[in-house]
Amino acid sequence: MEVIHLEEMDSIKLMNRVDSKFVTTDQMLDRILEMADSRYRVLEVDGATVASYDSLYYDTADLAMYTAHQNGKLTRQKVRTRTYVSSGDTFLEIKRKNNHGRTKKKRIRIPLENFENFSAAEGASDFLAEKSWFTAEQLSPRLRTTFRRITLVNNEKTERLTIDRGLHFHNYFSGKDADLEGAVIIELKQDGLCYSPMREILSQLRIKPLRVSKYCIGTALTDPVARKSRFIEKIRKIEKLTDKKYLIR
Repeated sequence: MEVIHLEEMDSIKLMNRVDSKFVTTDQMLDRILEMADSRYRVLEVDGATVASYDSLYYDTADLAMYTAHQNGKLTRQKVRTRTYVSSGDTFLEIKRKNNHGRTKKKRIRIPLENFENFSAAEGASDFLAEKSWFTAEQLSPRLRTTFRRITLVNNEKTERLTIDRGLHFHNYFSGKDADLEGAVIIELKQDGLCYSPMREILSQLRIKPLRVSKYCIGTALTDPVARKSRFIEKIRKIEKLTDKKYLIR
């Protein structure tokens, strides 16, 4: 694929967007990339087209953000810190989804050493109080998620596509770990409902949308006491795709 660089990405940050998620397998990803070759460019940073991400999701003691999703609440938030491993760039991020399915993301840069304690970073607690429904005192680290990401941009620069593989979860509350071995999460991010070559490719390959949250799936797999009825069926579908067993039977 032709490459695109970070400085060209400014016009397609899509911080206010419509997201569509799909789950497929490592084997099928080869075919998807082959079909997308001439219609997309791949993000290259420092000569690399695969980037490692390290994210830490925060929640309240009673898992208010996880529970909102579990209960099917349409308007909800997630709070996380995220580090781009190759550069060390670290952010406190607040994602809010409204009842029309649009996602808005706000973020502030913080020092890498505050990844597990964002409230120690200057201005971070005020930013959280201004942009979210929570205060720093209410939140603590809950789930750490690491993965490798490929980012594609269509030639018209109207959509961005992320492809996440190698997902690993570590739960700070239970101490348990889990992996989504063999699974690939594709997220299509658009500012509007414009034509998407990738949506057409996925349809041709009979890959259907599947709404998944890394935080919620990871929590369901690693927290024995969290309610998880909403996510069991999704995990079963991923297991069927990959022929792996993630849930403890």
